Amino acid sequence: MTRFRPSGGYRTSCSFQTATLIYDATYWFCERFLSARSRTVDQMVQAARSGRQNIAEGSRASATSSQTELRLLNVARSSLEELLLDYEDFLRHRHLEQWTADSSEALAVRRVAWGGGGSDRSDRSDQSDRTDRTDHQDLTDLSDQERRARYAPWLEHEDPAVRANALICLINQANYLLDRQVAALENQFVEGGGYSEQLAAARLAERDRLKRSGAADPVPDCPQCGKTLVLRTAKTGRNAGKQFWGCSGYPECRGTLPC
Repeated sequence: MTRFRPSGGYRTSCSFQTATLIYDATYWFCERFLSARSRTVDQMVQAARSGRQNIAEGSRASATSSQTELRLLNVARSSLEELLLDYEDFLRHRHLEQWTADSSEALAVRRVAWGGGGSDRSDRSDQSDRTDRTDHQDLTDLSDQERRARYAPWLEHEDPAVRANALICLINQANYLLDRQVAALENQFVEGGGYSEQLAAARLAERDRLKRSGAADPVPDCPQCGKTLVLRTAKTGRNAGKQFWGCSGYPECRGTLPC
């Protein structure tokens, strides 16, 4: 049976793939350049992990709850913002230079998202726009190892400042992707409603179809208000444990029918 709403598929999303790069590179950065006894190490690794894991969890939750998906994506966004500040702090506390957004170094890292082509797409850090592929290889088609190899000149550099700056670029890309993802989900929710609303609309459409075809509808209408009844189970009283039809408009309407 086809599910009412698709879910999952996060492994091929640009936001998840970028967050995976950030998580792996952060783990190795902390292992190489920070003291294992430092509380900052645990905080940075956990923030990077939270960014990645919450994208995945939100994708799975999308099958039944738009609100949960949005909440988890916002948690991922907040975690990556925290990690961004940690890398900025690392550079500032050590009097190391932070690349400007339009520096040649930052532009070189950002161009990798477009296959490393020579054309200037520095203002197009978002990989999620798949309508403009041109002649650049889409990084979503690569394995994690292949994708990481594209960023190896920066993420495996001996200079911690280069690694930190490259990760700042990647975090900004991931945050941009998540902002667009959240905005798109909010628009979908406003225009089409959440899972419960869509499910109810689909149910009403099916009831109308059955009525037009003359087929019997297994779900009766409320005898008091005419709304659709839903199957419920009595929790208390002499009928505890038994099922009955209760009005979907409860508690405004308390209409019932026996099963």
